[in-house]
Amino acid sequence: MPHAKLAIDLPDHTWIGDLSTIHPEVVFQVVTSIPGEGTGIGLVRLIATDPLPIITDIQARDDVEDLELLWKHDDEALLQIQTANPLPLLPVWRAGVPLKMPFDIQDGEATWEVTTSTSRLSSLRDHLDDLGIGFSIEYVREIDASQADQLLTTRQQEVLMAAVKAGYYRAPRESTLGDVAETLGVANATCSDVLHRAEGHIIHWFVEEHMEA
Repeated sequence: MPHAKLAIDLPDHTWIGDLSTIHPEVVFQVVTSIPGEGTGIGLVRLIATDPLPIITDIQARDDVEDLELLWKHDDEALLQIQTANPLPLLPVWRAGVPLKMPFDIQDGEATWEVTTSTSRLSSLRDHLDDLGIGFSIEYVREIDASQADQLLTTRQQEVLMAAVKAGYYRAPRESTLGDVAETLGVANATCSDVLHRAEGHIIHWFVEEHMEA
């Protein structure tokens, strides 16, 4: 069963697509949502220097049928919003794909994470295409993937394996960092940074799994 992360380009004729583009510094966090064909209801957390002008802009939208301010504190506010144009969430509703909540929307782009069947993920892509909603897939991973796939990016695995094959981790070392970098065709600093991050992930995983009480 795949787990996927997608970047969704919100249509600019929807309230949240328009306003998140007009106010690119504001984070619209969708806490929960109930989409439908003709209407949608959601809880949206605003994170902005001053949420009040954003709330006023939302209320002025023709496609926003109702807005309730549930709470506000300094740079945050929680709103319940009913919209007549739930287009951004129609693809997940039609495909029957559970969307991980909350998810963030900023500067016209939503970040979605889904875990579903391969056929439903394919259906989600089709519905996004059908509705003219642009998207890119940041990654697709199997939830039963190996521990290495869960711990490390593809690039980190590649660099780490090159270091292992070159004898970088043997005692005494059979190659230098420069040798590994040369094999990969990257700068020493780049190779060092990727290895450091990979080693850090592995060490933290080992400590959490085998050494913490």
